[in-house]
Amino acid sequence: MKILHAIQSTDPTRGGPIEGILQLVQATRASMHHEIVCLDHPRADYLAQFDMPITALGPGSVLGYSAALVPWLKANAIHYDLVVIHGLWRYISVGTWRALRKSRVPYMVMPHGMLDPWFKQQYPLKHYKKWLFWPWTEYRVLRDASAVIFTCDEERRLARESFWLYRCKERVGTVGIRGPDTDIEWAREHFLTIYPALRGKRILLFLGRIHEKKGCDLLVNAFARVACHDADLRLVMAGPCHDGLDARLRTIAADHGIANRVLWTGMIQGDVKWGAFAAAEAFVLPSHQENFGIAVAEALSCATPVLISNKVQIWREIEADGGGMICDDTQEGANTLLRDWVNLPESRRQEVGAAARRCFEDRYESRRYATVMTQIYREAAAAA
Repeated sequence: MKILHAIQSTDPTRGGPIEGILQLVQATRASMHHEIVCLDHPRADYLAQFDMPITALGPGSVLGYSAALVPWLKANAIHYDLVVIHGLWRYISVGTWRALRKSRVPYMVMPHGMLDPWFKQQYPLKHYKKWLFWPWTEYRVLRDASAVIFTCDEERRLARESFWLYRCKERVGTVGIRGPDTDIEWAREHFLTIYPALRGKRILLFLGRIHEKKGCDLLVNAFARVACHDADLRLVMAGPCHDGLDARLRTIAADHGIANRVLWTGMIQGDVKWGAFAAAEAFVLPSHQENFGIAVAEALSCATPVLISNKVQIWREIEADGGGMICDDTQEGANTLLRDWVNLPESRRQEVGAAARRCFEDRYESRRYATVMTQIYREAAAAA
């Protein structure tokens, strides 16, 4: 099959959808040919890192509008068996629908959590504005798709709560990763060589975008409460920030007197990323909204326990497998989560780590991902 992925941006600092595409490409390279169309600037530096064909049509000014998208798709979509739209609320989704709605080329949609009612509750004014556009835009994008793919049943269930006008052909898939592509012990040593102040310390790791929805403030405040009980505890905040939240979080850490025990690395990738997972005794994500969380699966693949909120929508699976600990996405929940973790005996922490690896192998390893998504893709294409 020839698959075209339509995504607003391939910028890796903007979140997980592009990483999900890359993992799928790796997992299904033998049976599928993948390409990307996006609205990045054609000379964007990060495009060079991708080992697959990418057509970058250039950005626009209003919700990423690009006049080139619809004509390009009308001329080129016929060369593909299926088009996959990644994400909503940007021109890439509406533009792809406009180009393909009367075409014989089927398309499907992966919302990537963008229908979660958390956004309605957190940003009511933005939600009202979305309502004004919904019947004429995203509602039709979903309605006319061959399938709308959710990464877990929780995401599917919650998607129904955002807009009462809602109709689509729902399917539940998954996301998977290959896991470390390097020697994990070497990567751990590599990470500690780069950050020698962490050697011999108990490391709690956050890895992802420094963003309000990730509960980063809950984490820094909770760490301040437990740090006083063990001088070896360190918090690593690894990820990019686009809205200045990191500066506010640094101020919180300084006010608590723990600034020297929180390390800010910026975005890390490759061997350094895998080394961070290997060096950490736990990965922490007290998120307010997360439809899957690629970093959660990456931690599991390294046998690193995950401490997450019950708004990370695969929390039930992780809890059932014993691969981590779960909390509410509140300050009290985050405080209790870290306190209970740091007080666990080392033998028990090792047991949770072993369970984390089993959870990855049973649920999120790339071969299973490839099998599930290949079937969904073929069925979506055949149903058109």
